[in-house]
This record gives sequence, structure tokens and C-alpha cells, in this order.
Amino acid sequence: MAMAKIEEMSTICAISTPYGSGGIAVVRVSGESAIQIVDTLFHGRKSLTEAKAYTVHYGEIVNEQEILDQVLVSVFRAPHSFTGEDVVEIACHGSMYIQQTLLQWLVDAGCQLAKAGEFTQRAFLNGKMDLTEAEAVADLIAAQTKAEKDLALSQLRGGISNELAMLRERLLTFTSLVELELDFADHEELEFADRSELFALAQEIDTTIGNLVRSFKTGNAIKQGIPVAIIGAPNVGKSTLLNALLGEERAIVSDIQGTTRDTVEDTLVLDGMLFRFIDTAGLRQTDDTIENLGIERSRQAAQKAVVLIHLQDATQPVNILAELDDTSEKKIIQVYNKVDLLGKEAMRREGDEARIYLSAKSGNVEVLKQQLINFAREQYDTRNAVTISNTRHYEALVRAQDAIQRVQDGLQMQISGEFLSMDLQDCLSALGEITGQITSQEVLNNIFGKFCIGK
Repeated sequence: MAMAKIEEMSTICAISTPYGSGGIAVVRVSGESAIQIVDTLFHGRKSLTEAKAYTVHYGEIVNEQEILDQVLVSVFRAPHSFTGEDVVEIACHGSMYIQQTLLQWLVDAGCQLAKAGEFTQRAFLNGKMDLTEAEAVADLIAAQTKAEKDLALSQLRGGISNELAMLRERLLTFTSLVELELDFADHEELEFADRSELFALAQEIDTTIGNLVRSFKTGNAIKQGIPVAIIGAPNVGKSTLLNALLGEERAIVSDIQGTTRDTVEDTLVLDGMLFRFIDTAGLRQTDDTIENLGIERSRQAAQKAVVLIHLQDATQPVNILAELDDTSEKKIIQVYNKVDLLGKEAMRREGDEARIYLSAKSGNVEVLKQQLINFAREQYDTRNAVTISNTRHYEALVRAQDAIQRVQDGLQMQISGEFLSMDLQDCLSALGEITGQITSQEVLNNIFGKFCIGK
């Protein structure tokens, strides 16, 4: 197992709360000397070196008779802390001067300033969490919607880790048996690994990995937003509909055909799920070079979208779906706009699952929002399945699946155990990269370098 080392296990410190002034700021200290260093600055009822774990102490931060602030100090002792080391968290007032001065005093007393993500990296290196759980910490911090939060929390609780651990454990058993056969290569009649059982296991693992690979589409949509393209002929109200959905004047609205020359994007959270709406140029035949560029981008947006809102003018409907590439795998919502021009009777038309009638100009788009919510609930429900959302995990799983499929092919062709062992090791290595059993310092630096300072 390749594992990075923390340089001399130095004691580190950082501000863990967001940058800037606030009511309260938290300064975190972790390392072998964390409690002793903070104790040199803390004046309370008793020394922190005598404090029990999971206790909070009120006192003052003092340096050479200068009182900096009144604080609350929380003490966590190794190995039962976030990092697995002695940890002290100092809750001080959120003045920028107090925060920076406290940080400087800690450095003067023997701490080193923490690098980005170093606290979480130490938690990983000290066995408090694996790499998928460590990455979930960053995703949880960055979560902007309930769906993102739920997904990150599931991963932080070991959703992916548990799934992969079972796969690796079963695969390791057979890999060991295959390699044992190689140790007795002179006795060809010996077969420790039952080939039929190994083939059945390889098929099962292939199916499990395949499900995880396919789940990336869901996980990516949750993190990046479900792409929804608003398409239609010119002047049917696409920009007006976008503004009504967002509740603000995001796109330029005009009665002049061809006003929208490029795609306009914005996001909206509905029922805890992020949607990425794309207002497109109207599809029509034109000699305008610039407008044609916009139309081509509209086609590209429609191709990438998961949901197409096909908007038509209720007074003169024009279906443009035939002008697009294959839309069979997309959710298409048929919306008829400008019903206000058809009179009061038409305004009362509520539509159904197949058609929605509305007036985007009036801003009443709740029925359309509800259809989008229903679609998200059906297609992106992650409650009962492990879902991946990390590109690194996805790429490693693709390599693992390729390797396990080579194992199946090799078993059918009855290739030697030496080649089977190589493919099995490739699969194990790819799975190990995800959770961190097999990794490199370069990979760790890349992952934790994206964290915020203090986490």
C-alpha cells in the first residue's frame, strides 16, 4: 500500500471559519504539541494539559501580559479527534485583528501554518477516514442544494467505501489463490482457484461496477445541475419563460425575431435540486450569419440537455422537434405559451402530463416547475443506491471494469494464471485508488490542495 507521510508530524494551525469579520471565529490547532502550545497562551481556571477530552474551557488568550481576547477552548485528545491527533479549537471573537494576532502568536509559540486541506489529509493518513470520505468533506462544504448535501453526506458516511470494500475483499481472496497457483507452477495439476466460481464473481463485480459507473450521470447532474434547454421557433417567448422561471430579468425580451443570438444560462434550485436552464436562439431558416451561429449553438445545447422544454406559441403552434437530432432519450415537456391572447377561457386550461398551457408573461409557471420537480424525483433519487459524483472515482471505476472484463474474457479463453493475476491486480489497483489504499503523494496533493485552508 502506497501511503504518504506527514513531514515530522508538526503541529499546525489555521482559521477554520470563513475569511472576514464575524461574530465568532474558530482557530484550529492539531498535532502532538497542540495542547501544550495553546496552554502557553491560555489563562483559565486550570491548565489545558490537565483537561479531559471533549471538554470546553473559558478563559483569556494572553501573551506577555497583553490580553488579546476572551475565548472558549475545546480540547480533543488523540486518537479520538477529527485528525486522529491532539486537537484544540479556539472560539474567539471574529475581529480580523484578533484572528490574525492569535494565529501569529500560535506560530511564534511553535505551530506551523496549515496548508490547504491539511487537517483532512491528516485524518486520512491517520486512518480516520478513507479518500472517498475525505473528498466528501470538500463536497459537503461546497454543497449548495439539499441534493448535493445528501449525496456528500452519504459518501462521508462510507456509502462508496463500503460498496468497494466488499468488492475488493472478495476479489483479493481469489487473487491470492491464483497467485498461490503460480508459486506451484511445477505442479500443473494443482488448481486452488475454482475457475467457474471466479467467473461468476467476475460477472457479479462487473455488474456492480457497471451500476456505479452509470450512477455518475446522476451524481454529476446533482453537482452540476440538470441541464434544461428551452427550445422553439423564434418569438415564442423563450426568454420570457426563462425570466419567469428565474424570477428576474435575466434574458433580453423583444418582439423582434432573432433577438436571442446566443445561449443564455442560469441556475435555479427547485425542491432541493439544481437545474441549469439554457435559453436558446429560435430555430428557423435565415441568411443572417450571426444568427445561424446562435442557432447552431441552440442545437448543441439541445443535444447536451437532459430535459427539453419545447415552447410553442399557443396562437400559432410550430413544432421544431423534427429539426433536432435524436431526442428519444430526453424528457420533453410540451409547453404552449401566450394563452392570454386566446381569451379568458383558454387562460383556465391547466394542461396535463403531455401539455402545459401558460402565459410566461404573467409569470405563472408553477405547473411547469412541478413537472420538473417530479422528473427530478423520479430520475435522480439516490436514497436507495450508491451514487458517485467524483470524476476521479468515475475514471478509476472505468479502468476497474475494463480489467474485470478482461478477466472474464481470459477465463473463457482459458489463459494462464499469470495473465489472470495481472488483470485481477489491475482491477484491485483501480478500486484501491478510489478509497486510497493505493495512492501517491501527487494524487493526495492534487486532492487536498483544492480544500479550503483550515479544513
